[in-house]
Amino acid sequence: VFPTKGVYSVMSRTDVSADTTPFFSDDNEGEGPTDNGVGSPQPEEEESASGVSDRRAKVTVIVLCYINLLNYMDRFTVAGVLPDIEQFFSISDGKSGLLQTVFICSYMFLAPLFGYLGDRCNRKSIMCVGIFFWSLVTLASSFIGKEHFWALLLTRGLVGVGEASYSTIAPTIIADLFVKETRTNMLSIFYFAIPVGSGMGYIVGSKVNDVAGDWHWALRVTPGLGLLAVFLLFFVVQEPKRGAIEAHPEHTLHRTSWMTDIKALCRNPSFILSTFGFTTVAFVTGSLALWAPAFLFRAGVFTGEKQPCLKVPCDNSDSVIFGIITVVTGILGVASGVQASKKLRTRTSRADPLVCAAGLLLAAPFLYLSIMFAQASTVATYVFIFLGETFLSMNWAVVADMLLYVVIPTRRSTAEAFQIVLSHLLGDAISPYLIGVVSDSIKKSDSYMWEFRSLQMSLLLCSFVAVVGGAFFLATALFIEQDRHLAENYVPSDDAPIIVPKRGRSTKVPVSSVLI
Repeated sequence: VFPTKGVYSVMSRTDVSADTTPFFSDDNEGEGPTDNGVGSPQPEEEESASGVSDRRAKVTVIVLCYINLLNYMDRFTVAGVLPDIEQFFSISDGKSGLLQTVFICSYMFLAPLFGYLGDRCNRKSIMCVGIFFWSLVTLASSFIGKEHFWALLLTRGLVGVGEASYSTIAPTIIADLFVKETRTNMLSIFYFAIPVGSGMGYIVGSKVNDVAGDWHWALRVTPGLGLLAVFLLFFVVQEPKRGAIEAHPEHTLHRTSWMTDIKALCRNPSFILSTFGFTTVAFVTGSLALWAPAFLFRAGVFTGEKQPCLKVPCDNSDSVIFGIITVVTGILGVASGVQASKKLRTRTSRADPLVCAAGLLLAAPFLYLSIMFAQASTVATYVFIFLGETFLSMNWAVVADMLLYVVIPTRRSTAEAFQIVLSHLLGDAISPYLIGVVSDSIKKSDSYMWEFRSLQMSLLLCSFVAVVGGAFFLATALFIEQDRHLAENYVPSDDAPIIVPKRGRSTKVPVSSVLI
């Protein structure tokens, strides 16, 4: 007779191996000796249940933040030199929007693959290969001539391969190193890299373009830094054991099939609603990221403050200013979002979705004012952009933290991938192209006035979408308590595989096949 509880008890006394850890993973995960029950002294690296020392864990976060910063820096370098690219290839707004769309499309379609692999294979190896590939493709894109715009689109699409391999996996490594408030703090540091990297993309791209007199050189900065990232990732980062730091002692979590994971995520209302909310954030940020510098430049030409771009290099001062605003507002927004969430948690457990909703609802009117004031006052426009982006940035770390505590550890990479696919599919994969197409359709002539007016009217869509996002996060607040409770107290179903000894080794069998 083997009652279920007894099976775990027998297994814990007979064999503690990789197959009996909370998650079945590669032999390389959680490097270092494991507890074999003989009372051997434990090295420093095993002091934490994750298998990574506290000092090594903090260094890991620093390396991951550097790579995340580089990721977004590369992504927005193109936006920083967009007027030069449009002039060089003689392309319309619609084709310009495709540069961001093809990148996001490859990024989101490959995210599920890397999410699947991230829950089952060595995550560090996946990221190393992906970042190396991304660096090579980015370098190749900097040698494209003016007759081959299609090649630039192709290489920007391939860049998404490398970025998908990193973005779906890195947050789950942080989740396996820290818990509770420490995890929130580390995630906030990790997501600081998004606005800082984005702003640096605008600044570095435009400045390198000014110095070299050629926008191609702007794309040659990040590849070298990417190879350094691969070196740090390979030699410094140690992969933690999946979920060990928060595993419940009374039961062992197990992997389920990909379809089972997807069905479980679709039945999680907090995850689905917050993902739709985050989709609106992606829509707005994707639109502003590509078009805001170009819009500000056209506003300057319309008011007579700037000369039109007749040959490269163009006046990219707006990209520099917008980049600085993005860095500052990102830091303020992420920090204020995390702090507001912490303070509000003392009053309600629904703090996180409420903070996200407030951020979007407050951002909407300021974004509207920034677009409408562009023709009247440049200073007022920058002030409203500053306030709008600050409130918009309050979401990044908070949304990531919500995902991690409403989803069980064995499904987190899949959940990250699912969120990336949906948020990009309906968000920044279509928004840059959509804004460009709407601008082209509104434009009645090729005059400088209509170039400005058409883009101005199409960007007003961002304010409406931000309000819709606020509504999604308010709906999330209705379910967040129950879904967090379910994730924290998750127990495998009766027909889930359990581990029983078989000739000295562990074997996974369904509970229904064990005689009671």
